[in-house]
Amino acid sequence: MAFATSSFWGPVTSTTEWCEQNYVYSSYIAEFYNTISNIPSILFALIGLVIALSQRFEKRFSILHISNMMLAIGSMLFHATLQRLQQQGDETPMVWEMLLYIYILYSPDWHYKSTMPIFLFLYGALFAVFHSQLRFDIGFKVHYVLLCLLCIPRTYKYYIHTQDKPAKRVAKLYMITLLVGLSCWLCDRLFCNNVSVWNFNPQGHALWHVFMGFNSYFANEFLMFCRAQQRGWNPRITHFVGFLPYVKIEKPKSQ
Repeated sequence: MAFATSSFWGPVTSTTEWCEQNYVYSSYIAEFYNTISNIPSILFALIGLVIALSQRFEKRFSILHISNMMLAIGSMLFHATLQRLQQQGDETPMVWEMLLYIYILYSPDWHYKSTMPIFLFLYGALFAVFHSQLRFDIGFKVHYVLLCLLCIPRTYKYYIHTQDKPAKRVAKLYMITLLVGLSCWLCDRLFCNNVSVWNFNPQGHALWHVFMGFNSYFANEFLMFCRAQQRGWNPRITHFVGFLPYVKIEKPKSQ
């Protein structure tokens, strides 16, 4: 495949590039595979959104699925352009999404319910302002990992208190896709120099996108199951076209 002779977007201005040659297939798409690999995330988020709306889950879950969708679109724009502005449009929603997960995980036991969303909203807004003005590549990664680590204790608590075996399988699928996706991400970062001399690029970062699309979907469905249990909605795991697990609920008539 011949290399594109020019870049529609101009010189690369992002602080991060990945182990994929730029503008191989089109002058409009810098990293082709890293761009199109976000499509599964959009589809899974759309499926999750339809499920949440059709069964009248709380709005927080509809917002969560929309957040997953917007994050994938932001990632597509970033990898297609490799511009600083689009990088912010990818990284800032990553933080907002984690703040939303923190809210969903911890809000049921938060005694002063109005304070948590206000604090998280202000935190997200301040981060967006600082991130738009400052470049901190390593600092961003450390900050994002810390937010992810905050979610682990609560997620583990939900897992050990869940007795439903199909729901536990969804949680295990969440962990498996996370670990496999993270392995792909690390290999792409650590062994890029080796991969660059191969005749075939395994596209580790693109695989990370695909696995994280599955991962977000499994995480959302497991959290929806746990929330439905808290609300007494008799949740159960069923499957879409015999493959994709999702939560089906039976609300009491009074609700």
